[in-house]
Amino acid sequence: MSEVEKKRPAIAGRERGPGPGRYSLPSTIGFIGHDFTKPMSPACTFHGRMSNNMYCVDSSPGPQYYVDAKITRFGRDGNPAYSMLGREKAQRVVFQTPGPGAYSPETAPAYNTQRKTPSYTMGSRTQYRTVDAVPAPNKYTLPSLLGPQVPNKAASASYTMSGFYKTGGPSEDLSKTPGPCKYNRTDPSVYLRRQPAFSMLGRHNLPRDATKKPGPGTHNPENVTIHKPRAPAYSLGIRHSEFVTPLVVNLAD
Repeated sequence: MSEVEKKRPAIAGRERGPGPGRYSLPSTIGFIGHDFTKPMSPACTFHGRMSNNMYCVDSSPGPQYYVDAKITRFGRDGNPAYSMLGREKAQRVVFQTPGPGAYSPETAPAYNTQRKTPSYTMGSRTQYRTVDAVPAPNKYTLPSLLGPQVPNKAASASYTMSGFYKTGGPSEDLSKTPGPCKYNRTDPSVYLRRQPAFSMLGRHNLPRDATKKPGPGTHNPENVTIHKPRAPAYSLGIRHSEFVTPLVVNLAD
């Protein structure tokens, strides 16, 4: 008696279908097999290279014929045309043409009907004898413009400054006049509305606890065997199947 194979229920999660690469959409390039849901652009083809015999048989003119731009369908263009020649060599002649600097119109004699500008000449330095008493430039003096003694100039107001006299001066106060520091300053609170007043005290030290506090490193939370039988331990369970149906409780009616 053959053993009967135990049938297990089929799990839909284990059925592995084809990936995205297994599905192919119609091409959108070309004419044959084009996707009918997409608009299709006009398709063009490239012809093969023709043989040289076809060029020889064809007698139509091609781009190799140059047509002059001055030739129109009515004939040749009638606009005037000019050409530029090279510079000719200067011929050797005896006569030399004078330039503008060769003329001196200022030396021409003036006629009676023309006005003549004044002309001046500069002579050499006059020689004087060493025995002549020639004054120097600093020998000449102009009248002073300070004070009221200038006869032909308007004089401004002039003042004089006398010396310091102790008797009867400001330093000798015979009436004993009090100075500004002799007067007392009146408190503004007397004749104005009194403003709030504040006082500042010294800094006081806050009361502190003299006992020493332990820091975070002083505590050992892992040593719990003092009040417990042993430290807590953890274990890792088995891996559960991803196809197991989760337990659902407290379903709403």
